[in-house]
Amino acid sequence: MAMLTVRNVPAAVHRALKLRAARHGRSTEAEVRAILEEAMKPSGSLKLGTLLAAVGRRAKVTEEEATTFEHVRDKRPARRVSFE
Repeated sequence: MAMLTVRNVPAAVHRALKLRAARHGRSTEAEVRAILEEAMKPSGSLKLGTLLAAVGRRAKVTEEEATTFEHVRDKRPARRVSFE
């Protein structure tokens, strides 16, 4: 695992980091790691389920309507696509 040192962090930023870490129940160092990991996640990667749920909300699909989709869904395993 790599090691990183950050110098000249303003006192107000350091205090805010410590408070944020305490709210999340972890050390300041662990909080900084979590912030860095979140910042480095690829942007724009959206999972299909999340996208479909958002579409359903925008279309105002009711819970009853959503359950009917489960009954009509093709549950067979997906087939490999052939472009020949």
